[in-house]
Amino acid sequence: MNLTEWARAQGVHPQTAYRWFREGTLPVPARRVGPRTILVNIDAVAVPAAVGGLGLYARVSSHEQKADLERQVARLSRWAAQAGQRVVRVEPEVGSGLTGRRPGAGRLLADPEVATVVVEHRDRLGRMNTELVEAALSATGRRLVVLDDGGAEDDLVRDMTEALTWFCARRYGRRSAKSRARKALEAAGHG
Repeated sequence: MNLTEWARAQGVHPQTAYRWFREGTLPVPARRVGPRTILVNIDAVAVPAAVGGLGLYARVSSHEQKADLERQVARLSRWAAQAGQRVVRVEPEVGSGLTGRRPGAGRLLADPEVATVVVEHRDRLGRMNTELVEAALSATGRRLVVLDDGGAEDDLVRDMTEALTWFCARRYGRRSAKSRARKALEAAGHG
């Protein structure tokens, strides 16, 4: 099976799987068989390996979205069960993705039993700088798995969205920041 097919079957973005291959941290045996082809040994365990277990993190911004929070936890739990992985912590949380004041995320990241943090969408972990969290996890031999990375969005557009969201949050408050940033991008012709 090629690396892209393996990544999609595991709920991992293909670029993340390629990075793991390059870094030598891919949890299954794989080898390069040409300039653009990497084959994964499908006889090996085909889920992200973890010494500890999975930490599932779900977040919504307001209490009115409680039903969505429950749906996120259910989808994450279903994925973990299908992957045959042990869940050691589940942290559903209501809080803004623009601030660092999220005790559930802090508990999850501090738990030494959590080898893999699993989120449904990258923005559930935070609106900005999630790459820093991913790098910190990687430095300690842990990883972040994003089940739906939403495709390979252009980096510059994502960076502009993050910057506009931050500025809008400062100017208009957190509740309307994302929609105002989206409207600004649409007006610029990038939405």
